[in-house]
Amino acid sequence: MKKNEDWDLIIEGKASLFDLKLDDVWRYRDLLLMFVKRDFISFYKQTILGPLWFFIQPIFTTIVFTFVFGNLAGISTDGLPKYLFYLSGITTWNYFSDCITKTSTVFRDNANIFGKVYFPRLIMPLSIVVSNLVRFGVQFLLFIAMMLYFGIKGANFHMTNAVFLFPVLILLMALLGLGLGLIITAMTTKYKDLTFLVTFGVQLLMYGTTVIYPLSAAPEKYKYLIELNPMTFVIETFRYGFLGTGQFTINGLIYSSIVTITIFISGVVVFNKTERNFVDTI
Repeated sequence: MKKNEDWDLIIEGKASLFDLKLDDVWRYRDLLLMFVKRDFISFYKQTILGPLWFFIQPIFTTIVFTFVFGNLAGISTDGLPKYLFYLSGITTWNYFSDCITKTSTVFRDNANIFGKVYFPRLIMPLSIVVSNLVRFGVQFLLFIAMMLYFGIKGANFHMTNAVFLFPVLILLMALLGLGLGLIITAMTTKYKDLTFLVTFGVQLLMYGTTVIYPLSAAPEKYKYLIELNPMTFVIETFRYGFLGTGQFTINGLIYSSIVTITIFISGVVVFNKTERNFVDTI
């Protein structure tokens, strides 16, 4: 007589494209944490300064932006101290750009692991988003420290009620970077040239966002193009919440949310469709 067997895990070849397998992700949460730890170890490996690079990169970028765009080009910062203005944009943009660039190579970088053992493939891009969130937290503390410094010096800025939207902004940046990264990594299984264009493209996209200039300083005939970038209203809301300066509108934030959710869902669908047979094409 055949006994009924209760399986802990059933791997099926077909599943809904919208299935995130969140139950599997939760079951493999220890693996998620292990990948996050791996990302930090690989970042620090064979470096002299180690975690200090989390501070060095935004500090030097802020100094360069202040000298080039603030002093030489004379671009307005809406009355904010230049260092504080640029650091606010750099802090938020770095998290988004790191999520998209590192997620965009998930299939290529982990082809050997994916082809040998089963685990929810979404674990890998999620680990990137989480590890970058820790880095964002460190750079955010640097931003807060600079706020305190300029506040003591009597600089003209103030926090507003929009600061309570901060968790929403983090979620939007994470989902937008994750969604775009999932789409790109799926496409790179067939079109490897995209890998070389991602970093360059993200850098160009930064200039279409209010990282180095406020939305109020954008020429009217190009302003609508800048507003089409969903990161624009995320950065403007961040500045308005913490510094009291920026063109914050509920409609703009709703637009960014709709675009972000649409891109994220599209990324999940494309990722789920590609991960079933990408080993045969990569």
